[in-house]
Amino acid sequence: MSVDEARAFVKQVESLFMPWNVESIVAGFTEDCVVRFGDLPEFRGRAELEKFFRGRAARQKNYQLRKQLKALMGDTIANTWEGEWTDAQTGTKMAGYGVEVWTMRGGRIAVWEAAFNVKPVGKPSAMGIV
Repeated sequence: MSVDEARAFVKQVESLFMPWNVESIVAGFTEDCVVRFGDLPEFRGRAELEKFFRGRAARQKNYQLRKQLKALMGDTIANTWEGEWTDAQTGTKMAGYGVEVWTMRGGRIAVWEAAFNVKPVGKPSAMGIV
């Protein structure tokens, strides 16, 4: 994959979240994908991934996402993301920022590792500093 192809892939993934296109998002992963997302226990496979995304789609209303390619090395893509949404349960406007590393296989994501921070818009950091 070239840098231009990786950049286009990241932007294509970004577009699938606005609005949520769960079927197409899941299709971008291998059948045996491995997901390490934040503090959730690791899970595997498209069936679990679909449950995860359907749960997020139900909770994260009006999701707005921006992803940016940061690095490409061999079969590994690194990107950052910024997002805003309204929490469907509380009505709270939320914002998040994170880093993702995708290990690719056959043009699909085989391993998805993500670390991120989320907080209500306009509130101080949950980290308790500055």
